[in-house]
Amino acid sequence: MFEKNDKKLELSTAMLINAAERRGIAVEILDLEDNFIRLKKGDKIEYVKQATRTSADTYIAPLIMENKEVTKLVLREKGINVPAGIKVKSAAEAMVYYEEFRGKDIVVKPKSSNFGLGIVIHKNLQCESCYQMAVIQAFTHDTAVLIEEFIPGKEYRFLVIGDEVVGILHRVPANVVGDGVHTIEALVAEKNLNPLRGKGYVTPLEKLRLDHTEIAFLSEQSKSIETIPGPGETVYLRENSNISTGGDSLDFTDEIIAAYKAIAVKAAQAVGAKICGADIIIHDIQEPPTDNNYSIIELNFNPALHIHNYPFVGKNRHVDDKVLDLLGF
Repeated sequence: MFEKNDKKLELSTAMLINAAERRGIAVEILDLEDNFIRLKKGDKIEYVKQATRTSADTYIAPLIMENKEVTKLVLREKGINVPAGIKVKSAAEAMVYYEEFRGKDIVVKPKSSNFGLGIVIHKNLQCESCYQMAVIQAFTHDTAVLIEEFIPGKEYRFLVIGDEVVGILHRVPANVVGDGVHTIEALVAEKNLNPLRGKGYVTPLEKLRLDHTEIAFLSEQSKSIETIPGPGETVYLRENSNISTGGDSLDFTDEIIAAYKAIAVKAAQAVGAKICGADIIIHDIQEPPTDNNYSIIELNFNPALHIHNYPFVGKNRHVDDKVLDLLGF
């Protein structure tokens, strides 16, 4: 059961503190706003920032994962499937390739980012101005932008700690389910009343938003915030499935076959990461991995722990204990 986070720390850090105290580890909060803590037991001391930035990882591993182009190069060299695409350094350069991408499903994203920031997906691209806007938005987050093929299938977050996958989630984009009475705006307000939802990673789930991105996505579906969905109708507010933008988390740790878990571990090892969140698109989780059935779209440094302990649907995977094990406590 979710316990209220009174210290206003990020939930992942609060979880790690509670797990440490259960083991008799002394915990000191060094910087509350930075979620920076010190763990001490006997002569052993470990410093941890934001729950997963630890001494277990080298300095270079997060830098590799932060740079999506370098990540793809390293993974491709290891025989791991990644999306095809190009890098552009200006919006003008991106427009040169518009005709090449027209009619295709594409993803536009900053070369270096985390938490799904600046990512836009276009299916069957036909709108040149929409393509341009997506590129410009991505450039607000970085000086270079990647334009990649969109990989069909469902997205799963694999949490790798050490040499093991300790949790897997399928993340569903922010959504509401209609009742034939209330507007989308009212349904969002109602869903946000759930005490599991908050802002700033202090709760297991984030509140749904109705900002420009959501309103534009509704418009693409010929809907607005005043639309009244039919009973049982699911309306998606965003294309991306990040928990940080209101997505729902479904635990799939026991449903995914071992071959995909091995790929996630191999990917983490390829970039030298001991703690890593691997985002993998899989077409059919029961079929063995082939180039046509899976692709790693991103590796994440500083992955959230709380989403695996408090999924929207599923059981607590106690991944905070796995971090303490990795640190040698």
